[in-house]
Amino acid sequence: MMRVAQVIRVRPEKLDEYRALHRDVPQPVLDQLRRCHIANYSIHLLGDRLFSYFEYHGDDLAADMTLMAADEATQAWWKRTAPCQQPVPEAAPDEWWASMEQVFFME
Repeated sequence: MMRVAQVIRVRPEKLDEYRALHRDVPQPVLDQLRRCHIANYSIHLLGDRLFSYFEYHGDDLAADMTLMAADEATQAWWKRTAPCQQPVPEAAPDEWWASMEQVFFME
């Protein structure tokens, strides 16, 4: 199992919309996350930063992310959520959600 933590900025003028969208995530999007071996997925907010955490239980994260990106329901969901988001300055040029380094873990 791999733990994944990521961060992105939420546009302040879109915060209420972003919250509303996540009160009713479409079931096909949730189903696709599960098919891509993602569990314990959560998103947290502090100021204008969104922090996401999930556990990946598959063998090839890149392949599962490609599979997710090809899913029509997920594409439609991203079209709704993307206007609410903006990559953080620390993001690599090809990153939307910037990956975070784990510096501590306690079992």
